[in-house]
Amino acid sequence: MTTTTPTSPTPPLPTPPAPKAGRPAVPSTDPAQWQGSSVFVQIRVLTGRSLRSLVTDPGVVLFGLLQPVIILFVLTQVFSKMGAPPHFPGGITYLDFVLSAVLIDNAVQSAVQSGVGLVDDLKNGVVARLRSLPIVPGTLLVARSISNLVRSAVQAVVILVLAVTVLGYSPRGGAAEVAASVGLTLFMSWSIGWAFIAAGAWLRRAEPMQNLAVIAILPLMFASSAYIPVADLPAWLRAVAEVNPLTYAIDATRALALGIPGGDAIVPALLIGGVIAAVGSTLAVLGFRRPL
Repeated sequence: MTTTTPTSPTPPLPTPPAPKAGRPAVPSTDPAQWQGSSVFVQIRVLTGRSLRSLVTDPGVVLFGLLQPVIILFVLTQVFSKMGAPPHFPGGITYLDFVLSAVLIDNAVQSAVQSGVGLVDDLKNGVVARLRSLPIVPGTLLVARSISNLVRSAVQAVVILVLAVTVLGYSPRGGAAEVAASVGLTLFMSWSIGWAFIAAGAWLRRAEPMQNLAVIAILPLMFASSAYIPVADLPAWLRAVAEVNPLTYAIDATRALALGIPGGDAIVPALLIGGVIAAVGSTLAVLGFRRPL
């Protein structure tokens, strides 16, 4: 005959004390329960971080505002003394003609800084810390592109204010057309910024980024309609300018601001900017996902 030993009942688990009145319950920190914030919240927080790093550094603020000012005054004061080329638009001053190029040049320079900023984040450990959190990798790249857009917008406003108040710039197209011209400039800055973000994600070093910027920007700006009409360029340079993406952007912004022929370049400029943004963002995500 088999005897069974009676088992004692399992004591009940203690019930956690209820939170005191007036004190909210502490949210759970269990990783299995917290799935992270939404993508939009992540982009907002990371964009704010990028903008704070810009405005809290006096050197970045100073040189970021000096750069477009120097470009504006150097170009307008040096090239305006060289006389108008044969195909220069009639009734247009050189300041009117070159200001669109100054805005586009500033947009490209600002786009370079978005790639340099990503390189800094990759080197100082910020990206490594973010990868340990439930954060979508692409949100940091989007935040960089938005902060670049804000930076370019502030610089564009500084350029226009100085051109109007100091140099006597008076656009013929009207306020709405100038606003559309600036909007197209910012779109190009955002688009080209993705190309340099992709370069930063793959190169991951500041020195090659700076060299790439010089190699890319100088030929593209001078082999375009930035400083003289394309018809007045040498034959071989004219062929390059006619397929240069910056030529379409400059012609479109210039036509909007001055009310002159060239509005047919707006659609190609938007299409080119869209292609650059699509290809650049794809390559940026692929490069960013590589091991650190």
